[in-house]
Amino acid sequence: MANTRTVTVINGDGIGPEVSAATIRVLEALKVPLEFEFKDAGTEVVAKFGTNLPHETVEAVLKSGVALKGPTGTVVGGGLPSANVGLRKRLDLYSSLRPVKSVPNVKTRYENVDLVVVRENTEDLYVGLEHIIVPGVVEALKIITEKASTRIARFAFEFAKKNGRKKVSAIHKANIMKLSDGLFLDCCRKVGREFPEIQYDEVIVDNLCMQLVKDPTRFDVLVTENLYGDIVSDLCAGLVGGLGMVPGANIGERTAVFEAVHGTAPDIAGKGIANPTALMMSAVMMLEWLDMKDEARRMQTAIQKVYGGDAKVRTGDLGGSATTREFTDAIIAAL
Repeated sequence: MANTRTVTVINGDGIGPEVSAATIRVLEALKVPLEFEFKDAGTEVVAKFGTNLPHETVEAVLKSGVALKGPTGTVVGGGLPSANVGLRKRLDLYSSLRPVKSVPNVKTRYENVDLVVVRENTEDLYVGLEHIIVPGVVEALKIITEKASTRIARFAFEFAKKNGRKKVSAIHKANIMKLSDGLFLDCCRKVGREFPEIQYDEVIVDNLCMQLVKDPTRFDVLVTENLYGDIVSDLCAGLVGGLGMVPGANIGERTAVFEAVHGTAPDIAGKGIANPTALMMSAVMMLEWLDMKDEARRMQTAIQKVYGGDAKVRTGDLGGSATTREFTDAIIAAL
């Protein structure tokens, strides 16, 4: 096929291969000019490669420029570093983009939620610089730089302008961390002055969490450092039904990885009942990033149509009985 674009697919762990296969079925039904190459990452390939992020996987994404990724597991409190964090660092995927929007007929405490979390992806406590000073005392270093803070602020404001968003809120704890978070805010203010048409404000992170629970509709685009963004983006996902209902993207200057941000759900892996919605929504973002806007619109409309229609076509996590295949069949029929 002329002008076919290669997409690197990383199935991941647990339910990853199932939701990846379901998403690719929909993309193939759309007849998009894409071909898929499959590469490994995650805890389930450590025995084979000695690492959860093989070098050839990173090289493949560098070459293709775009990846579709299922969830990968990380051992808590030990073991290898996170494959997710490693991929973001190796590819300099500096921006985590998490749109959070209410889904039709998915009952939550809130309606009409429509906000976006833009999270800096490369520094903060996630650089992993921690050491034992003396037994019983551990020091972890929080790294905030002008370069990274300016870059993520500019991404947030440019995203807001391009997508007709009205406001960008910088999330911080500069009342306590006056130097590090103070630098982050200073960078956001400087970039914000270049976008006078976008309203700008600043919200302390703990106050933000309370305000989100009270009324999430008052927020639009949130721009945050790495740790706050990790926490806040999951909180926001909970407002619309959980991590299974939101897409995710990690975007750099030349490469992007679109991924399901939920866990690997080992308890249901292999049973054919996983909900592929999050990865399908991530694929919609991927199509938009690839400038396949008509295909992205069709896929998004099909997802909305299925959720807006027969309540029987729901996977078990949403109280239904549909299998992964039955749900995917419904999406394809809605195309």
